[in-house]
Amino acid sequence: MQGKVALVTGAGSGIGWATARRLAAEGARVACVDRAADRARETVRAITAAGGEALAIHADVTEPADCERIVDETLARFSLLTTLVNSAGVRPERMDRTPPPGEWERVVDTNLTGTYLASRAALPALSASGHGSVTNLASIYGLVGGSLSPAYAASKGAVVNLSRQMAIQWAPKVRVNCVCPGVIETPMTRALLDDPAWREAILLKYPLQRFGQPDEVAAAILYLASDEAAFVTGVALPIDGGYTAG
Repeated sequence: MQGKVALVTGAGSGIGWATARRLAAEGARVACVDRAADRARETVRAITAAGGEALAIHADVTEPADCERIVDETLARFSLLTTLVNSAGVRPERMDRTPPPGEWERVVDTNLTGTYLASRAALPALSASGHGSVTNLASIYGLVGGSLSPAYAASKGAVVNLSRQMAIQWAPKVRVNCVCPGVIETPMTRALLDDPAWREAILLKYPLQRFGQPDEVAAAILYLASDEAAFVTGVALPIDGGYTAG
């Protein structure tokens, strides 16, 4: 990642946090975006303490003006943008089979619309770099059905196909892929994993008999963002301990 500049949304925790640090460790300069300003700054502190270079940006990816601003601030600081990782996302508050309109909108606006808005804002700079890449965060529940809310599955399934469509339309100057993690042990999944009955029932569906770690997803994102994946675009990569193989 030497010479590359990455913009990572949702960089304040979980997979985004691990990804921002991994990209920086491999030489990228990183713009760390989060709607919690203190979390974005903490990620930057961790990166700079390890000898990397990073910028904290407080923004909400559901706001078009914020998405334009995070690109502008990244370019103002680093004069380049080669890599976008759309990691910002939310999970449903409840496992309702019929989520109310407000809950549906909250999940879809962040997971799907936020991914599109950030990508749209970044496209000119990514294209101008001549070798841009976008990696979107989908989910195994964007590939198969499951026990989570329809709003979550719908938003992540749409991210998978949005990634494919962008890969076709944005080639050859920008590659677009997505990763589809299984259950990853992050702050966002803590409430679910703290439920012994849910944890035991879901774990039975994982051939590797464990849940994933944020660094394991970050490693896949690093590959897709790097020149090692120069011939890879339009891919939806499960990182799921074998969940979708069943």
